[in-house]
Amino acid sequence: MVAAVKLHRHVGRRRAGRFLAEGPNLVEAALRRGLVCEVFVTEAAADRFGEMLTDVPLQLVSDRAAKALSDTVTPVGLVAVCNVPETSLADLLAGTPQLVAVGVETSEPGNAGTLIRLADAMGADAVVLAGHSVDPYNGKCLRASAGSIFSIPVISQSDSAAAVSALASAGLQTLATTVDGELLLDDADLAAPTAWLFGPEAHGLSAELASAATHRVRIPMPGNAESLNVASAAAICLYQSARAARRAS
Repeated sequence: MVAAVKLHRHVGRRRAGRFLAEGPNLVEAALRRGLVCEVFVTEAAADRFGEMLTDVPLQLVSDRAAKALSDTVTPVGLVAVCNVPETSLADLLAGTPQLVAVGVETSEPGNAGTLIRLADAMGADAVVLAGHSVDPYNGKCLRASAGSIFSIPVISQSDSAAAVSALASAGLQTLATTVDGELLLDDADLAAPTAWLFGPEAHGLSAELASAATHRVRIPMPGNAESLNVASAAAICLYQSARAARRAS
């Protein structure tokens, strides 16, 4: 129990190689992936969700203990300790990916989780969180992913430039989303293997990273808004890539 509470902190997760999944949706998804080590559950939650917990070590806890394990306002009394999946960029590139979403300096957990969910929905092969991005196993990020973090590889890379270079060397075109891109999204060849680069909302991709990409791409916006948030831009770009893949198949 004490060791599990420490997993609320990034340093605790990194040292243990484990994280907490809370609530029936995330716990069930983690169970399907085979990542669950043990489950902490209140009596009420055991009565409610017992059918999914038949083949996993259980620890009955009080409501007070469940609250200590939770990072939500209204705990449901169901928290799983899970192993962090071991997936590297080299493993990903060895499998000849066709579509990768790269979040660069994505510091907001909700944005990171939404990007993971979008990438999963659009059939991407992986998500790379590059630079000083949020820990994808942060509780808020997990919830924003709606379980997709258990369906698609999510890789953290501290060196953004090295990650983009590795993707390019593996044969993917790297497309940087910028407001002043030289290439319109409508004109991009999205049938080719592609890694989309999405920068932070505050200041976008760095000039160095954008210039290192195969193309800088801008989304046509006939309205008055100056820009889109990262989740909106990712939704549009990843959908267009998925559409191109369907047409090519």
